[in-house]
Amino acid sequence: MSTIDIRHAHSLPLAQARKAVEGVATKLGDKFGMDYRWEGDVLHFVRSGVDGHIALTPQQVQVTAKLGFLLSAMKGPIESEIRRVLDERF
Repeated sequence: MSTIDIRHAHSLPLAQARKAVEGVATKLGDKFGMDYRWEGDVLHFVRSGVDGHIALTPQQVQVTAKLGFLLSAMKGPIESEIRRVLDERF
């Protein structure tokens, strides 16, 4: 099992950052069948082979995910795509 842990600084108001994360989660949910739920300022997501969360603070977004065996082989491309989306949205 591999773990992804990415921290990305942002300067958005927390409500706007939350909307950005919600937009990404909605797209991922539609595209990959991912379920998600908010607990405070933390969005938890899960689907077969992935379990993680996105935590928001006033100055940072932190994405943490545990990848199952099959997705572990794709860790590099998955991390690259997460970083690209964070750069684009924040």
